[in-house]
This record gives sequence, structure tokens and C-alpha cells, in this order.
Amino acid sequence: MIESLFPNVDWGKMWDATVETLYMTAMSTFFTFVIGLVLGIILFLTAPRQLWANKIVNWLTGAFVNIFRSIPFIILIILLIPFTKFLIGTIRGPNAALPALIIGAAPFYARMVLIALKEIDKGVIEAARSMGATTWTIIRKVLLPESKPALISGITVTAIALVGYTAMAGIIGAGGLGTLAFLDGFQRSREDVTLMATILILIIVFAIQFIGDLITIRSDKR
Repeated sequence: MIESLFPNVDWGKMWDATVETLYMTAMSTFFTFVIGLVLGIILFLTAPRQLWANKIVNWLTGAFVNIFRSIPFIILIILLIPFTKFLIGTIRGPNAALPALIIGAAPFYARMVLIALKEIDKGVIEAARSMGATTWTIIRKVLLPESKPALISGITVTAIALVGYTAMAGIIGAGGLGTLAFLDGFQRSREDVTLMATILILIIVFAIQFIGDLITIRSDKR
């Protein structure tokens, strides 16, 4: 019955495209989490009256985050073509999409990390400092545990955005469901191919949201 509803769909290609989309999303989400977390912590700790208060570092980090957060993703892909070719050796395929995906999403997540850290009760941080805790201990034992639900919720939103980014990257040959929907669906006027690719992207998004919400609820000890 499914074959009759989607007569032009090559299910082998659709499966391969789905795997490529999952690969790009998973890899970019992981590196976005790590880089965004570091940038967010730096922004928080170098702010005035914080442990590493430093106007220059805070301004430079904030400028980097704001610049790359503001560039539309499709333009960012084009701007990063020389860098991607130098780093990966090609501008086509799932791996070639990763630099743009990570650079585009990490600053966005960094801002979410900063917001999450700002919501922590200052009294908790001051209590840890008065007990002689080192900065690393405060980060590991206070900042990260206290902000864990917000951090998980933030990376969930970012991962969903990255699914959309992979579809846009597919238009310039990054692979995945975006490429399949554009080349096999739109350009060949095969609406069923585009529809099936869209359905699979929605399933991925719903799955990420469900898993993220579940982890957020379980990590919230309040």
C-alpha cells in the first residue's frame, strides 16, 4: 500500500538519505554541545563581577557569538566553502556539511548556555567560593548541575534546528533527506519523494523533542 502512495520513491535511497541526515545531526549536535558549552561558560565567567571577569575576553567571545549567530545559515555555508574544502577536502557529502552546521549552531547554543547559567542563584555560587572551591570545582559541582535541565532543553532545541540546517545544506549537495527532496523530488517534479522526505524529517524532529523532554524532566530535581 505504501508503494502505491509513493510510487516514485526509491526506498534504498530514502534509507541512505535518512542515515546521512541522522549522522549529520548527531555529529553536529555533539560538537555544538561541547563548543557551545565552552563558549557559554566563558561568556558567563568573564562577565563583570564573575570569577574570570575580563572585559576584553568577554567582548571578543560575545562578538564571535553574535556575528556567527546572526549570519543566515545558507549564506554561512557559502562563506565557509573555502574553509570546508581546506578542512575536509571537498564541499560535497555529509562530512562537508559539518563545519557550517557546527559553526552556525554553536554560537546559538552558547547564548542558551549563558541564559541558563545566569538563572542560577548567586548565593549558591558565593557559598561555594566562600568554602574555598576552585573555579573548576564550581563549574563541575555548581554551574553544570544547577543548570542541567536548561542545558538539556537548549541542546534539544538546537538539535531540532540542526535537522532543518541539514535540509538546507542538502540543497548544495551535502547529502541527506534535503538533497534527496531537492534533486529527486523537486527538480524531477516527484511530489511523493519530497513528501516522504518531509515526513521522515518530521519523525526525526518529533523523536528528538520527545527524548529531550524526557531527559529534561528526569534531570530536573526541583
